[in-house]
Amino acid sequence: MKSRFDLAGKVALVTGASGGLGAHFSRFLADSGASVVLAGRRLAVLEELAHDIIAGGGKAHPQVMDVCDDASVASGFEAASKACGLIDVAICNAGVTLTRKALDLSPAEWDRVLGTDLSGCWRVAQAAAQRLVQAGKPGAIINVTSILGHRVAGAVLPYAVAKAGLEHMTRCLALEWARYGIRVNALAPGYIETPLNQDFFETDAGQALIRRVPMRRLGQAEDLRAALLLLAGDDAAYMTGSTLVVDGGHLQSSL
Repeated sequence: MKSRFDLAGKVALVTGASGGLGAHFSRFLADSGASVVLAGRRLAVLEELAHDIIAGGGKAHPQVMDVCDDASVASGFEAASKACGLIDVAICNAGVTLTRKALDLSPAEWDRVLGTDLSGCWRVAQAAAQRLVQAGKPGAIINVTSILGHRVAGAVLPYAVAKAGLEHMTRCLALEWARYGIRVNALAPGYIETPLNQDFFETDAGQALIRRVPMRRLGQAEDLRAALLLLAGDDAAYMTGSTLVVDGGHLQSSL
């Protein structure tokens, strides 16, 4: 029986692939048979990741792309399509965050977060959809949101607003693009342990946050694998405009 997570024959683009969850997503997709376009701004890091994936038997292509720049997104798609074929799965994952109280937030900081986390995802989703429609092919777009698109926290105003906007954008695009066979869904992680946040979660404040998660632990990147691959694959063919939340039950806890 064919594996539920067999993505052989698909070309998947992952933005923000040079680190964090983007690198994990890229490995998951390659392990499941997809040819993966590793999109990001740091070519040397992308090339190293591509080398590791290829050495493990996967298919990967490093592609410089700045999601905040229209020309970079357009040229990145063109180059990636020439190298790997039509991109039929787009993972809109690139994002930045900022911890700053709303009273102290500068316009430039607001624009930087919204420009990357919301507008950047829009550019990539639109570029992917335009090419799929032109080719007359179905496809899947996955927006990586957050539980902060569903609830609030202090000192992360632009990030939370961007993720909430991305949730609603997912539903809007799903409605418009379903007629073309393009599915648009969201993956909303809770608190996932990464090298960047390990130190915080070892502090008293970090430990207190973990205790608020009903499962009493942080998520790991591997906890997102099943949801990501489901949304990318053909088993979710009748699923669009949905969000899969992977958060250990955090959204069910009190604020």
